[in-house]
Amino acid sequence: MHVFVTGASGWIGSATVTELLRHGHRVTGLARSDAAADRITALGAEVRRGTIDDPEVLRAGAAESDGVVHLGYNHDFSQMAAAAATDRAAITALADGLDGTGRPLLIASGVLGLGHGDIVTEQDIPTDGAHPRIATAVATLALADRGVRPLIARFAPTVHGRGDHGFVAELVRIAKVKGLSAYVGDGASHWPAVHVLDAAALIRLAVEDAPAGTILHATAEEGLRSRDIASAIGQGLGLPVESVPLDRADEHFGWIGRLFAIDSRASSEATQQLLGWKPAHPTLFEDLPHYFA
Repeated sequence: MHVFVTGASGWIGSATVTELLRHGHRVTGLARSDAAADRITALGAEVRRGTIDDPEVLRAGAAESDGVVHLGYNHDFSQMAAAAATDRAAITALADGLDGTGRPLLIASGVLGLGHGDIVTEQDIPTDGAHPRIATAVATLALADRGVRPLIARFAPTVHGRGDHGFVAELVRIAKVKGLSAYVGDGASHWPAVHVLDAAALIRLAVEDAPAGTILHATAEEGLRSRDIASAIGQGLGLPVESVPLDRADEHFGWIGRLFAIDSRASSEATQQLLGWKPAHPTLFEDLPHYFA
């Protein structure tokens, strides 16, 4: 297949490009800068210059491909509504390029905030009060009526591995600055986790074989207690571990505080059965030493 990948130079995107190439697929990655283009080229993929807010570039890239993996997103938490609107417009443009072909359009979403502590499965589809990005994913399922093969990959909040600069890296940074590793409240909330290479393998398998309308969970570990994550960080850094009350979470953690307090657990049993996907890379706790350097 020839796969068009947005977000190709990013954390999950670069791993996905490598996974697709390693399995014999041709890849074109969207690059918004010279640095991104250089990174994509270094991975061995082709480059299409443009951004996720350029519908003509997206439409053309999709039309020239055998399928699309849409991982590009603006993760500025101060502009969530604008980011979600841009994402929905991007998905519309990509779908226009694939209209009537039956080719896959895989988009990224998340499990954080779904289920409110209950174990979320791939069959759970939120209807009310969902984050705009989650609502966009639900709307994307309707693209099957246009002859597109929509696929939703719901990622764990922690997609970890060597070189990660995401949520866990931020928790480690805050612990170093504050001189302690903290959790919110009683620390009983959970976060799912997945290694970036396992996530990339899931994406590749989905693009190759998953039926239209499939929701997939990129969650190797269905939910690690936040208290245990904080304790492992504290042990690794040689710092004390303490609780921070919910009303002080923003003060201590900044933007990530409320997210770290969310209780989220998500099963990937159906995904594993459907695709034969078996997470094989290190767990989050096995991976943590990479974050302490």
